[in-house]
Amino acid sequence: MSRLIILAIVLLSAASGVFLASAQQSDEEVRGAFLSSRPKNTNSNPPATRRRKPPQRQTNTSSATPKNANTTKIANANISFANTNSARLPMPAIALGYTIFMRDMNGRAVRVDPTREFHNGDRIRISLEPNVDGYVYVFHTENDGPPEMIYPDARLEGGENWIEAHVPVDIPSTIEADERLRWFQFYGNAGTERLYVVVTRDPLPEVPVGETLVNFCTANKDKCPWKPPVEAWAQVQLASKAEVRVVTSKVSAGQAQTEKEQVATTRGLGLDQTAPQPSVIRMSAATNAPVLVTILDLVHK
Repeated sequence: MSRLIILAIVLLSAASGVFLASAQQSDEEVRGAFLSSRPKNTNSNPPATRRRKPPQRQTNTSSATPKNANTTKIANANISFANTNSARLPMPAIALGYTIFMRDMNGRAVRVDPTREFHNGDRIRISLEPNVDGYVYVFHTENDGPPEMIYPDARLEGGENWIEAHVPVDIPSTIEADERLRWFQFYGNAGTERLYVVVTRDPLPEVPVGETLVNFCTANKDKCPWKPPVEAWAQVQLASKAEVRVVTSKVSAGQAQTEKEQVATTRGLGLDQTAPQPSVIRMSAATNAPVLVTILDLVHK
């Protein structure tokens, strides 16, 4: 069975419209919509370290759907996520850009093809760039085994998992003091490590975060990482089948991570329009979809 050493604790740091993206929408239109929503310029005087502001939400620790919340069906199935954005201004379709970086012989982070096969000793990091403010969850399965939630983590930032538009987050974190803790490393037998990256506008129902997650893991250390129940996991899997548009980058594999990308990640700044584009951009076809699920298969040979 394959083993992926998690050398660093994962640190990461509905709209009213019902318009569906046209099936004829070109890759350039999807790419343009994502990149044009980045800020035009990055702060010229960034803080020395990443700063995080309090999440702008009321913590949903209940297992039930919030009262008076609308629901949006996923993939025409009778399972729904809470959508409390119906009274807000129209919002863009949720999109996620991601890039896989691998540590080269000189210790640099260089882009690699997301579909490549990895081998014992390879060290990688995944950079995530959402286009909306919201929340992110990362679930891990190994060789189609049972899932476990590796982010949010009760040991980090009080178990919170909110994200900001175009502020990249790295898995594992690049701000760990020990350089060895900044990478995933492959070892052991061959297999497939699968990550489900879930980006939502509002917190997922029935998934503990914040103080609820901290309290649960404090009292149940043997049950953390938290394992989602069958019903909650069914929603994630169903949402992963929703229609999306996928475009790949024109940036060549082998390109080193730029200083601008490094600064944006470590200091909590939004990537501007001059920064390299992600290797892959996935955008929900429905502008009112409250969740986007991205599956990353890390093939270990």
